[in-house]
Amino acid sequence: MAHATMDDLQAALPRIEAAPAEGTIRAIVVRPEKGAREMPGSNAMSLAAGMHGDHWSKGCWRETEDGAPHPDVQICLMPARVIEAIAGPDTANWGPAGDNLFIDMDLSPGNCPPGTRLAMGSAEIVITEEPHNGCQGFIDRYGRDACVFVNTGRGRDLRLRGIYGRVVRDGTVSVGDSVRKVET
Repeated sequence: MAHATMDDLQAALPRIEAAPAEGTIRAIVVRPEKGAREMPGSNAMSLAAGMHGDHWSKGCWRETEDGAPHPDVQICLMPARVIEAIAGPDTANWGPAGDNLFIDMDLSPGNCPPGTRLAMGSAEIVITEEPHNGCQGFIDRYGRDACVFVNTGRGRDLRLRGIYGRVVRDGTVSVGDSVRKVET
């Protein structure tokens, strides 16, 4: 797959910025082990296990004081319009990004600041403050331009690389589920 250029990505910015305030799950990814990706049509999520079957529950880069996986990095979300601009419309090309949920929704701080609760399927998550940044693996998969696009300038301001959430109501999510903000 040819990598999107910075010109391609900048041209996609108006469509990305026009994402709805509430949205739809476009793809679900479970990472059973490092480098492996599964894309089920639906999957359970819980506070105890995060995205069921995902390697987060076995340990991750951020831990609590007792060595458990940190719940603030439990579920990774990325705007579907961003990954579509980077990897094309075929959702099979989205999984390598490593995010659990690709949502057609504005995930910017103006629409989804930390503390925002999102209901989807029968589950609910809360957005955490942990920053989500592109890394060397993201560059290897999608190219340097994609990483620079999401990590700097307008991309950083809009959190185009994505955000993290923590499960606050166990449930099941499915591709096509609506995602709505919940008043607390």
